[in-house]
Amino acid sequence: MRRISRTPRRLPYSIHQRLNMYALAAGAAGVGMLALSQPSEAKIVYTPSHKKVGFGTFIDLNHDGINDFKLSLTRRQSCLGFCSTSGTTNASLAGKGLGKANQLYGQGKFASALPAGVRVGPKGKFPGGDRMAYVHATDEINVDFSGPWAGSGGGVQHRFLGLKFVIHGKTHFGWARLKVTIGRSATIDATLSGYAYETIANKPIIAGMTHGTDDSTNEDFRTDASLTSPIPDVPQPASLCALAMGTPGLSIWRREESAVAAR
Repeated sequence: MRRISRTPRRLPYSIHQRLNMYALAAGAAGVGMLALSQPSEAKIVYTPSHKKVGFGTFIDLNHDGINDFKLSLTRRQSCLGFCSTSGTTNASLAGKGLGKANQLYGQGKFASALPAGVRVGPKGKFPGGDRMAYVHATDEINVDFSGPWAGSGGGVQHRFLGLKFVIHGKTHFGWARLKVTIGRSATIDATLSGYAYETIANKPIIAGMTHGTDDSTNEDFRTDASLTSPIPDVPQPASLCALAMGTPGLSIWRREESAVAAR
């Protein structure tokens, strides 16, 4: 049998260059697909609310049908003779995690009244106590108060409870926003105006933040204008090469372009 000798031929430079360009473009496209398959960013789930706190007001942070925390407001009055003339009144606002792993941010016996912007996470002051505000009045004249949610005696507005709770065995962090008003005759009014939690386990959340990540601020959030920005031009193969190889790829492409122009 006669053997046919096949001698390799050199492809024209233009074809060789085009094949390299397609190979690099395919590599860049693969990198893009890998980027698309990366895990999603952290997400904050926020629930607006307008609940007057009573004897038992519950918070189900992740809406799974299981209550995670309980707020309670109690008021007791004892009279000597007629209540209109003498007696004592005690009012108390408290919070509680439902389950040993569900805890409030605080120190000692108290749950902190956090201002907006405080990071609630693994390095937070957990577990705190359950006491929020306490008022004692004698004859509705001499009034004593204690607790961070009592403020200077009139209560606080737009303060946050730091929350730590468990979902499927993993720790998550959240917050609850309340407005507390203390009246002259030992009355406490509290309104739960919203709550939120971070969906990524063990990831901190910023008190007051309703969306974004813990590294963002309210001013960093994406606006509607950014959602309607023009779509950039689709990169041509040369641009895809540069994406795949970085700065060296750009240098190679420019040298090859110069070489083609000189031929």
